Amino acid sequence: MSFAQSNSESEVLMTDALTIYTDGGCTDNPGPGGWAAIIGKKDSKGSENEPLEISGGDSDTTNNRMELTAVIRALELVMKRYGRELRIEIHTDSKYVQYGITQWMPSWIDKGWKTAAGKPVKNKDLWLQLRELNEKLTISWLWVKGHSGNPMNERCNQLVTSQRELFA
Repeated sequence: MSFAQSNSESEVLMTDALTIYTDGGCTDNPGPGGWAAIIGKKDSKGSENEPLEISGGDSDTTNNRMELTAVIRALELVMKRYGRELRIEIHTDSKYVQYGITQWMPSWIDKGWKTAAGKPVKNKDLWLQLRELNEKLTISWLWVKGHSGNPMNERCNQLVTSQRELFA
């Protein structure tokens, strides 16, 4: 798996709120994939500072694994750099991620990590990582329609495409 980062740490200033946009996808499914996140901080006047972009990829993965990886990598970076004292808004175009963490997970856990149909939950390894991060941070999970002109979502998609192409 590869990992790329742009912008310096100093360009993302400390405040008490973060906005994170994430995206992931792959060519074919499974196939070569990419993930991306844009982490923005608001200053004391509510203006967005220069966002931090991170991205990476994998030669053989799925869309859902890349969507989950984008969120996990962004939250890991937030924990490493800023600790737990931030309010975070995650904007994802993946209802799989949004519903999985906000609605489905309690049922999966109650059923021994089985779906409503009694099958093992896919990507359990990533869900466990995301659950741990979600429990440590104050996160709002927001859905944004993909490919609908949202500039941050579109930029994430460009980064995802660039990463996928590295493995094509």
